[in-house]
Amino acid sequence: MDSVGGPQRPQEVKSKPTSAVQEGGIKMSDLSDNELGFQKLKYGAIVSGTIVRAEGKEILIDIGAKSEGIVEPKELEKMSADALKKFKVGDTVLAFVLRPENREGNVVLSLARAQLEHDWREAEELLKAGTVFETQVAGYNKGGLIVRVGKVRGFVPATQLEGTFRKKSQAGEHESSEADLSAYVGKKIQLKVIELDRGRNRLILSERVAMRELRKEQKERLLGELEEGAIRTGVVTSVTDFGVFVDLGGVDGMIHLSELTWNKLERPGDLVKVGDQIQVQVLGIDHDRERIALSLKRLQPEPWTTVEARYKIGQLVTATITKLASFGAFARLEDGIEGLIHISELADRRIQHPKEVVKEGDVLTLRVVRIDVTRRRLGLSLKKASEEYAPDATDLDASEEEWLEPESVEPLAN
Repeated sequence: MDSVGGPQRPQEVKSKPTSAVQEGGIKMSDLSDNELGFQKLKYGAIVSGTIVRAEGKEILIDIGAKSEGIVEPKELEKMSADALKKFKVGDTVLAFVLRPENREGNVVLSLARAQLEHDWREAEELLKAGTVFETQVAGYNKGGLIVRVGKVRGFVPATQLEGTFRKKSQAGEHESSEADLSAYVGKKIQLKVIELDRGRNRLILSERVAMRELRKEQKERLLGELEEGAIRTGVVTSVTDFGVFVDLGGVDGMIHLSELTWNKLERPGDLVKVGDQIQVQVLGIDHDRERIALSLKRLQPEPWTTVEARYKIGQLVTATITKLASFGAFARLEDGIEGLIHISELADRRIQHPKEVVKEGDVLTLRVVRIDVTRRRLGLSLKKASEEYAPDATDLDASEEEWLEPESVEPLAN
């Protein structure tokens, strides 16, 4: 008795009487390929099979058909001896059906066409999934680059390249220099399929779209990883009047003018240039607006915290006059510390205005006469710079309002 669900023996197949049955049984020739378990093949089918013979110029493949498949002889004749040696008995391969059956009853197959078909299908999947992938540039023409997706020839128009130089043609249109395009040959670039038409043998790819996708992914990843207070290395990408933009590896952050240095700075370009690699500290992250606030100066000690270690009462220093006020003149030391020369310390004689003795921009030798780190006060003297100096408790007895920051002082009228 047959087991439940098991295959029935041929003589037990119930069907309408035929002459063959009437003669006492069913002939194999009367059964269809499907009834015999053979797959039905047609031109263009891609089948998987096992190599059962690979000798000389003959490769036979078992594909589950009535007979073994044979690789088209013309295809094998074009292969080198080394290429043929790569095919081994027992290897599983894909094959393209050229003819379901030749005169000898064999299925005629093509390995090359199968690979091409496989690669077209892979290209279709890349388009469908929107995948970014890397491939090597095989060549170029005046319109762009030639690449390969497996055995499929693809084209990257010059307008879809990320970094080609552009020049104007006589017609006024922009086109890429062939010298620019030739530099790509042999290099690997990131691409994304943007158009596919198998009927026209057309596969169009874009580096520009691929890089945009990669930058977006990098930006999202970096924004998720960054934390306030983190120290990062970046490259200056832009310098403006209000600050500096820094690429942190896929996303730009900005250093505001006030966060570039502890010293007074009028032009950010005096401190950094495009292309400079710098270390910055993350001050804040706005995930909704995808903005990152950075600081350069926070990685350096605040100057006033080291004043007592660097300056002593009675020390001579070089400073530049930055602003004049009715009660004195402000002077900036080389490290950016701002000090005050009280009007009484400008000259041995009595004067009405600091402009009688100094003007903005003067570089002078001054003596330190007072240090108050707590209130960030540094007293300087011009008249004591050229004499033997003995500290006096009454030095620079300026009123508190006279110790305003120079930025808050109105300049003297001429």
